[in-house]
Amino acid sequence: MESKVVQALGMRHEPVAIVWANERPEGASVFRPGKWGCVMWMLAGASRGKPAAFDRESYGCWGGGVGLGFGNQYKAFPGGEACFHYFLSVGNKHWDQGRTVSEKMQAAGGGAFVEDFTEGEGYLKDPVLVERFVQDLPIVDIPTRYVVFQPLKAVDPTQNPPQVVVFWAEPHQLAALVVLTNYARAGNEHVIVPFAAGCQSIGIYAYREAQSEKPRGVIGQMDLSARLNVCKTMGDHVLTFAAPWKLFLELEENVAGSFVERSVWGQLKARLGIANKDNTR
Repeated sequence: MESKVVQALGMRHEPVAIVWANERPEGASVFRPGKWGCVMWMLAGASRGKPAAFDRESYGCWGGGVGLGFGNQYKAFPGGEACFHYFLSVGNKHWDQGRTVSEKMQAAGGGAFVEDFTEGEGYLKDPVLVERFVQDLPIVDIPTRYVVFQPLKAVDPTQNPPQVVVFWAEPHQLAALVVLTNYARAGNEHVIVPFAAGCQSIGIYAYREAQSEKPRGVIGQMDLSARLNVCKTMGDHVLTFAAPWKLFLELEENVAGSFVERSVWGQLKARLGIANKDNTR
């Protein structure tokens, strides 16, 4: 399907539809079962026309399994969920079980993940805060086998409407999406920016919003690891904006007559055109 929002905001990247399905699309990219990978790689690929599919055996990483809606996959983290609490904070070198697991992984070959496992990513101050972080996540186990990423233009919403539409937005476009989300609503807080993995911002947080009468937009790519993983393909100046399907339809309806037809946005869009041209050199 074609999007009025994409045209009005001059989106450089094709939005991605997140669909729940029981069949895997032909030709979809998949992670090998048990093979590490970043879900955001697949989101970037889908914006370039390559669909992707995930299930409970092939979701890339433990946070990705959680973010896509396959339950609490942190329980499958090496050494268990407690080791994840240390991994995201101070590192597993600080306690006996963590050191034991770390030593076994070092003996098996080491690598960047083992270094982070041992030393910690430093994204939260201590393991107790990580435990609370996991408790506060809107973890869900979705009812279908697959989560599918499709380029929006390849989706027929009359067959299986997406759960979420994800925009890759540059700063001016992100600001416009926030304005457009609030355009026809009372109140000022219809967009959220959760502290979460990149895949969790486009997945479970947006899934949760989809259950609301007035679902909010979810800004993502605040995940530093996810930013590093896709900056070579998507550039340094993009964030994600996840719109639950109901919100996406609202945005589409409200394009006509809004600020996008006024001079301020016209001037910003012109500047965006210059920036886009520079970014493609």
